[in-house]
Amino acid sequence: MSTTRHPSALHWLADAAPDPDDCRRTWERTGLGLALLPAGRRWDVLHAPGPLGRPAAALLDRPGGGPVLEDPAGDTVGFLVPVGTADRWLGTGIRRSGDGTWIAVPHPELPTRGPHWLIPPHRSGRLVDPAALELALHDAAAHLHCPRFPR
Repeated sequence: MSTTRHPSALHWLADAAPDPDDCRRTWERTGLGLALLPAGRRWDVLHAPGPLGRPAAALLDRPGGGPVLEDPAGDTVGFLVPVGTADRWLGTGIRRSGDGTWIAVPHPELPTRGPHWLIPPHRSGRLVDPAALELALHDAAAHLHCPRFPR
């Protein structure tokens, strides 16, 4: 978790860009409300299939949780996790974006046509805890395979 304080979530996200000021201008001037940001600088992204990622995100959607993206069709859910997590993640079916990859990131405070926030970022830079994410994904997977438990 970052301890750096920013005036807004927009500033925190833009700080991942090579030129934060240009990133903020891009968000403001494009009708899409998207900016390309490099993963592996301030955060990595773990991408789960939508049917698994949405219930996992719901389990993480609480105070202290971190930012979660969803693609426009709901096919993929992306969890922003600490740098280095992508290199160490072993979960099956989870795509990883770390150093050397770029992510289309929506404006944190405006509706966009495209990727959107299931859980918006916080100005503190709080990220999804990988251990909590792993537990949430296991729980979501268990419910996908056994939606009803015998009584």
